[in-house]
Amino acid sequence: MARLALMLLSPVSWVYATSVAWKAAHAKPYRSSVKVICVGNLTAGGSGKTPVAIAIATALRERGMTPFVLTRGYGGRERGPLLVDAEQQGAAAVGDEALMMARVNPVIVSRDRAAGARLAEQHGADVIVMDDGHQNFSLAKVLSLVVVDAATGFGNGRVLPAGPLREPVAPGLARADALMLVGDGPFEAANFTGPILHARLVPEDTMGLSGQPVVAFAGIGRPEKFFATLQGLGANLVEARGFPDHHAYTASEIARLKACARANNARLVTTEKDFARLNPAERDGMSCLPVRAVFDDLAALSTLLDTVVPRR
Repeated sequence: MARLALMLLSPVSWVYATSVAWKAAHAKPYRSSVKVICVGNLTAGGSGKTPVAIAIATALRERGMTPFVLTRGYGGRERGPLLVDAEQQGAAAVGDEALMMARVNPVIVSRDRAAGARLAEQHGADVIVMDDGHQNFSLAKVLSLVVVDAATGFGNGRVLPAGPLREPVAPGLARADALMLVGDGPFEAANFTGPILHARLVPEDTMGLSGQPVVAFAGIGRPEKFFATLQGLGANLVEARGFPDHHAYTASEIARLKACARANNARLVTTEKDFARLNPAERDGMSCLPVRAVFDDLAALSTLLDTVVPRR
């Protein structure tokens, strides 16, 4: 059945891959007056791209720069360009990832990335971190960093919908200036000669979950990663419920999750990204577990940034 499904989906995958190649060949990108660093990936979700983008922007700010993050605002209704106000706008407007990033750095949401870059220029940005734009060719980049989950790599190596890839591996890596491998795993970047950096997603457990009963839920690219993180912290995972990436929770779903936690006398815990999609009433009685990207070799990251952004 799996082979039959791949055979049936292969023509659609070919069309998808061809459309990306056509856009790359015919694009006339806008060249911003400030440097644009792209943090993207070749797969659809689950690689750890957003924490890496936040960490890159933070590293740039520590260099004395004024970084703005530019994102599409996936899951939000706003087309932009607009500057995100995390206190005034919700996930339904600008998307959960934009809200997460706006708590740390200025964020602009724009479906039109060139228009978003112009707005960043007007607000005084001197460097733009383009979140999730490796397959977007409307804005020229000075550095393209591709984030890869070291545990899963590129999956079955096939393009959507037959596999997890947004484009074939070879052309995608050909446009990459560096790879960022997140986590541990067997992945090997064959035929890639550029710098390969390593990072880990480190949970910030301020709740003391070790030995505590926990009901967990997550609507991210790979919910099982979140559940494994909780178990790694020593939590007693009595229930784990996964949902699709960027899932819009209904009131009844939240009510059932809270009831499950009460029945088990357990903490109700979710991801920071899921927490951002909930309103204050829904958040009542639950906690989120933030994670941050920690680079194994800060000197290697610094050397990479030196190639495009001078220190102040």
